[in-house]
Amino acid sequence: MKNNAIILIGTQFFKKTFYTKGLFVLLSIFLAVLVYVTISGWNAYEANHHVIEHHQESSRKSWDENPDKHPHRMAHFGTFAFRAQHPLSTFDSGIESYTGNSIFLEAHRQNTANFSEASLSTGLVRFGDLNIAMLLQLILPLIIFFIGYASVTAERENGTLKIMYIQGTPLNKVLLGKALGLFLVSSLFFLPSLIALWSISLIEDHTMNSAIIIRSLLISAAYILFFMTLCCITVIVSAKSINSNSALLSLLAGWLLFFIIIPKTAQVIGNSLYPNLSKIEFKAVIEEEVTKQGDSHNPDDPYFNAVRDSVLKANNVTDVKDLPFNYSGFLMSKGEKQTAIIYNDQHKKLIKTYEHQNSITDNLVLINPYLAIKNLSMSLSGTDFYTYTNFLSQTEKYRYQQSQYLNDLQMKFISNKAKSSEGKINVVDKSYWKSAPKFSYQYVSISDTIYNQITAIIALIIWLLLTIVFITKFSNRFKII
Repeated sequence: MKNNAIILIGTQFFKKTFYTKGLFVLLSIFLAVLVYVTISGWNAYEANHHVIEHHQESSRKSWDENPDKHPHRMAHFGTFAFRAQHPLSTFDSGIESYTGNSIFLEAHRQNTANFSEASLSTGLVRFGDLNIAMLLQLILPLIIFFIGYASVTAERENGTLKIMYIQGTPLNKVLLGKALGLFLVSSLFFLPSLIALWSISLIEDHTMNSAIIIRSLLISAAYILFFMTLCCITVIVSAKSINSNSALLSLLAGWLLFFIIIPKTAQVIGNSLYPNLSKIEFKAVIEEEVTKQGDSHNPDDPYFNAVRDSVLKANNVTDVKDLPFNYSGFLMSKGEKQTAIIYNDQHKKLIKTYEHQNSITDNLVLINPYLAIKNLSMSLSGTDFYTYTNFLSQTEKYRYQQSQYLNDLQMKFISNKAKSSEGKINVVDKSYWKSAPKFSYQYVSISDTIYNQITAIIALIIWLLLTIVFITKFSNRFKII
């Protein structure tokens, strides 16, 4: 009896709960919602994926089909870069609704990402998307609390706990058995959710190199740890409470505090402690820095006049028309490099501000398992803040390379004596447009994701170990009658 007590108590709790009519109703509603959010989420992802592919191809086709043109005019013609959603965004949409998915790329200017779902939707999107992760992170914990709040108090109130103790069953085994039974019941809810996750992984055929299977495996392991921890916490609260009503109120208060109040408060505190520049302020700072450093479009700019003099001296000529390359292209190249450095420096500062804001929440993962699973789930699903900023970095790198490619064409093929880029003189053959590299968005690697979320992973493991240690080592302090 002693060796099998945990399993026996666990299976008995599972059978007793399983045959409750209320559980079937609750499970049916949960599964119905799960099926709906999975199908609707997948359809939305597929539609978005095809739209992104279509517009990316159309944008590239428009670029390739440009006629012979002056390279600098082509640089201002620009192109678009689109961010393809990760397939696992169907599982956890994260901040996907609030971030733009396309950027217009042009010379001398860094534009912001546009066309986020939030900007095109009603205010209801502020309440968050209904997806599989939301069901697992917010709804299922409530279900676990309602199922397990009386797991120990009911046994104490009807005298069964005293009888089990007298018959030689240690209280810690009773608690572990109840936690096991509650976990088995909760598996009726989260296993179908993980099956939905794996179905997404297995039918996805667009991203063979995204290591989606490994991501799904890590997500599954993380949620299992999370629910095991919740089951242990529920049993501990039930054992420590005076009666069932007290246990239920404590669990509901804990859910409200850890799942709603603390996350929202952390965001508000972060925004207050580390205020960020507005879009207008950010652009103003960049323009001011460019003015200080030198404006390549200003013919009287002292900095670039000094650059011109040094170039003339290095080539032993007295006029830019006598240089062996197009000086305007060289000037645009230097100006592009300068503005890119200024923008990247200011952008890094802005991102650092956002990271400081998020650090309040990130540091709380050690005392709040909900924040740990939330951050980890978003990162593994490719819908977190780091993934978005990584997209911005990729697009800026591509924009800079494209601009410099066109500047090189101007330096090489356009005469220094050219006075105009109009008409069919002083132009570059259109075949060079097709030779320009294409933009290809790359998902964040799994190693980077794990590195960024190592604290959340450790926090989930520590929480589970602490609850198990608490049950096994301190259960003798709980009341039996």
